[in-house]
Amino acid sequence: MVKRFLFFAALAAIAAPAHAATMEDEVRAVFDKYIAIQNAHDLKSMRNLLADSPDLLWISRGRPIWGREAALKSLEERYKGTWRIDVDKKELRVISVSRRVAQVYAPTQLTVGEPGVEPARNRVYINLMMVKKPEGWQIVSILPIIVPPQ
Repeated sequence: MVKRFLFFAALAAIAAPAHAATMEDEVRAVFDKYIAIQNAHDLKSMRNLLADSPDLLWISRGRPIWGREAALKSLEERYKGTWRIDVDKKELRVISVSRRVAQVYAPTQLTVGEPGVEPARNRVYINLMMVKKPEGWQIVSILPIIVPPQ
C-alpha cells in the first residue's frame, strides 16, 4: 500500500511541472500570435483572440475600452496609421494565476502614429490576462503601462 502511494505521489510530482510548462508554452504561443496579428493589422484574426465579453477591458490612451467590438473598432482606427509592437522576449513572463487563467507581463516598444505623421516610440509594459476556454486561450484584459522616459 505504501509503495503504491509513493509511486502515485512520484507520478503526480513529475506530471505537475510538465503541465505548468505546457500551460506556459500555450500562453506564450498565443501571446506571440497576438503580437504577430497586431503587427499585421489583422482585425479578423484579432477577433478570435479577444474574448467575446462586455467585460473585456483594454486601457488605451488612458481610458477604458469595454467589450470586444469596441476594442476592434478602436484597433481598426489605429491600424490606419503606424502601429507596431516589439517585445523584449528575454523579459517576458507568464504568471499562472490558476489552471485556466494566466497573466503575461511583456516589456515592449510601441510605435504608433497617425497616417502621414512621424510615429512616436514609447516603452510600455503590457500586462495581459488570458483565460482558457473550450476554444483555447483568449484575452480578457490588456493593461499597458507607459514607462516614463529616463
